[in-house]
Amino acid sequence: MRALLVVNPRATTTTERSRDVLVRALESAADLTVRYTERRGHATTLARDAAESGIDVVVTLGGDGTVNEAVNGLMTAPGTLAGLTGPSAYRLPALAVVPGGSTNVFARALGLPSSWADGTSVILDGLRDGRHRVIGLGRADDRYFTFTAGLGWDAAVIRRVEQARLRGRTSTPGLYMRSMVGQFFTGVDRSDPPMTMERPGEATETGLGSVVIQNTAPWTYAGDRPVDPNPDASFDLGLDVFALRKLKVSATAKTVTQLAWRSGQPHGKQVVRLHDLAEFTVIASRPQAFQLDGDYLGERQKVHFVSVPSALRVIC
Repeated sequence: MRALLVVNPRATTTTERSRDVLVRALESAADLTVRYTERRGHATTLARDAAESGIDVVVTLGGDGTVNEAVNGLMTAPGTLAGLTGPSAYRLPALAVVPGGSTNVFARALGLPSSWADGTSVILDGLRDGRHRVIGLGRADDRYFTFTAGLGWDAAVIRRVEQARLRGRTSTPGLYMRSMVGQFFTGVDRSDPPMTMERPGEATETGLGSVVIQNTAPWTYAGDRPVDPNPDASFDLGLDVFALRKLKVSATAKTVTQLAWRSGQPHGKQVVRLHDLAEFTVIASRPQAFQLDGDYLGERQKVHFVSVPSALRVIC
């Protein structure tokens, strides 16, 4: 078995010593090549090249951003898909994820342990036993995502957090909460929601101020607490949507409280929740912050979302 280990050297919860331990462990189960990412987007190139060269498994050590890049490399490797039939999951290398970031939503949604050491043990057992799970992905225009996408308030909060991290701040639940409150009161036009959502054969949803798309549950974590507006979202189904209309202070505070304390699923006139969608398009009257898998990707005014079933094999 040939494997590629893609390492983000800036992974927040691992050290050089722990990376060496991981490498030795994986070498006991596979013919291993190790590559370190050097810039944003590098993991995409490394995974795409690995797929085209016939690698059996791509292993990532990093956070959700590293996973997202590797998945996009696998899913856009042209030599592995040309002229072949059947789900892409069986025509591409498998993916194995060693959690090394600050939140690791994708790994935790798969049921993997939160520590890199325990996660490595699960992956080694999976490699030796041939154990894997086939999952669906989401696609936003031409880019894939594993667990979430967002337009509006949610993505603008991630932008604020990333800017704070560039200034040396540590990513914590407290930083996200402060960024969320600050963005709500100073960066959101709460009275004029700019987005609409169009679905084939369905009525258009209008007046949306924030749109979150889930490919699985939970949406994210606040420390150890899952935040789960659509608990029925699944890697085995289509996409789920959680959207808010006018971001009025009292109604939004109620929704945030429902999410934080898990007191039933968010509900009310300002809440839109949709389940198991195959495709839809979000259109904005002015540019909106946009994120995939927790990485801020700039602003968009139109994004077409598609569910991609049986897209990937994951060792878990």
